[in-house]
Amino acid sequence: MGRRGTRERDETPEADGPPRMELLADADRAESWFLVVDGTPQSHVDLSDPTYLDFSYMRRIAHAADLVAPEREPIDALHLGAGALTMARYVAHTRPGSRQRAVDVDAPLVELVRRRLPWDRRAQLRVGIGDAREWIGARHDSSADLVVSDVFAGARTPARLTSVEYYTEAARVLRPSGLLVVNIGDGHALAHARRQVATVRAVLPHVALTAEPGVLRGRRFGNLVLVAGHRPLPDDELGRRAHRDPEMARLLEGEDLDRFASGRSAVHDADAADSPAPPEDLF
Repeated sequence: MGRRGTRERDETPEADGPPRMELLADADRAESWFLVVDGTPQSHVDLSDPTYLDFSYMRRIAHAADLVAPEREPIDALHLGAGALTMARYVAHTRPGSRQRAVDVDAPLVELVRRRLPWDRRAQLRVGIGDAREWIGARHDSSADLVVSDVFAGARTPARLTSVEYYTEAARVLRPSGLLVVNIGDGHALAHARRQVATVRAVLPHVALTAEPGVLRGRRFGNLVLVAGHRPLPDDELGRRAHRDPEMARLLEGEDLDRFASGRSAVHDADAADSPAPPEDLF
């Protein structure tokens, strides 16, 4: 996590079985919490300041959310993988009046967040329980300005949420100027991330990828954030924001992204696999 937390256990009863959920109070920030699921830090929220984003990959997702429409303009956003609703809280604060829907398959997790990490009830935010693939398939065409796919079972993204068929549904609900943002976990040779770029490119014509240099070089396991859309992306501004971040990141687009995904084929349901597991000592 990088910083200390004070453990406060809040778990589902043993009869409910896994996943095991815990909240860690952030020792450095009042009213701030880490949500840990099966030992993996999944979310960080600052209840007093929703614009504070502790995880660097969340800041890169926020860069896209900031650029999907003019500043403060309300948007329609869909969040696949609710977690602690960090990004939904951010959008609600920075774009008042936004209509947002989030879904998570884990009902006990959603209940824990409702009870212990409540969000501003003035926000137009609805949170449901369900499978992300089925849920996005039921949404209307061209109904979202922003779709965030950040779905992990433990520390891995399920195979059925990595395929052309899945991203086709996400692209279908995007408005012409909308953005799809995907959180990808990978390391070493980045085989999974390279194929994810090829997969999204088979569905949407404009794609960029941001990550910290050490992750892009395969030196360590980490998060890569993919941004895609029907229309050209604000690559220059995305790149500037990534570079200025406290944990400086790089943006790959155009020929650089061509080289990154060179020779990789798109993933379909028939050959999809879960994203790779992180090293045991990562967290």
